[in-house]
Amino acid sequence: MTLKNRTVVVGLGATGRAIASSLLRRADVEIVGAADRDPRVGGQDLGVLLGGVANGVVVVSDPAELPAADLAIVATVSDLHRAADVLLPLLERSYNVLSICEELAHPWRSHPDLARRLDDTAKAHGVTVLGSGANPGVLMDTLPLLLTALTQRVESVRIRRRTNMSCYGAILPKFGLGLTMREFATARSRGEVVGHHGFEQAIGALAAGLGWDLDSVDVGEVEPAVVTTSPRVGDHLRIEPGQIAAVTHAARGVLKGEVVIDLEITFGFFDPADEVAAGDDYRIVGEEQVVDLRSSVGFDSFLSTVAAAVNASTAVVGARPGLLSMGDLPARSVAAKGERRAGRASLGATTSQD
Repeated sequence: MTLKNRTVVVGLGATGRAIASSLLRRADVEIVGAADRDPRVGGQDLGVLLGGVANGVVVVSDPAELPAADLAIVATVSDLHRAADVLLPLLERSYNVLSICEELAHPWRSHPDLARRLDDTAKAHGVTVLGSGANPGVLMDTLPLLLTALTQRVESVRIRRRTNMSCYGAILPKFGLGLTMREFATARSRGEVVGHHGFEQAIGALAAGLGWDLDSVDVGEVEPAVVTTSPRVGDHLRIEPGQIAAVTHAARGVLKGEVVIDLEITFGFFDPADEVAAGDDYRIVGEEQVVDLRSSVGFDSFLSTVAAAVNASTAVVGARPGLLSMGDLPARSVAAKGERRAGRASLGATTSQD
């Protein structure tokens, strides 16, 4: 008999809905509640909202109204200070919590006081809080860290990701996608274009794993990479000719005056004619050898974010109390759990890969 983890989902944007759709197909998970502050979503049956049949789970507007559960999966904002307003009350109600908030992936350096508070609160209530990251964090820290095991002494880590954003919704404005160059410059000057949250945390996790005490982490500004000459259509945004279809954002980790961690991501709606194409490149320069991992297609950011959260969900419930990162979990505990699907008939097609 399969033991089911009672689970609630907080945040039903594009990513939250994909996570919930995947969880509904799992034999080891029972979704008992869902919350979203959008009044257009509140009061709806979750199964119907996700395009399937009614399942009796009514979406509430306030997470405080959620029933007791083993796990809360939070898919809301990227800013940890704002996310903490949701995370802390859930921990105080003794939920184990998994969040895709990028800044939760490894916040000890970037948000030391808040990280300590989350850690203390989780331990006080005997539960775990984990940042699985988005875009996702595992591709920026955990995977490169595993690759470093192939050499005994690492000299530098270089990552180049070109990630397709066409499936995303609410987070797109922070990248400036769909703006003209003039609109982009104005929005950036107002602080409305911030790019990727999570660089500092990804670099911090990598550095911690390698035993490096970095001098600094330097995050650059978002820069336009592609202005389209033809319409590009995503699930939630249409980009017209003359508008920005891709941007680049980068960050560097510096040790003893040298750049030892070099991360750069291009986020966009890509076209085969673009000079910038989707794909990923990882290079670990080691003492004995250089380790290269290249993918001409790349890891789909949206699907990977959903899969990382879904696959780690059961591991969080059984993990030690406190604030953890993905690197703290055994690899086999977050490996794909597709065998645990309850069946494919309860919902129609789903966008996630678990």
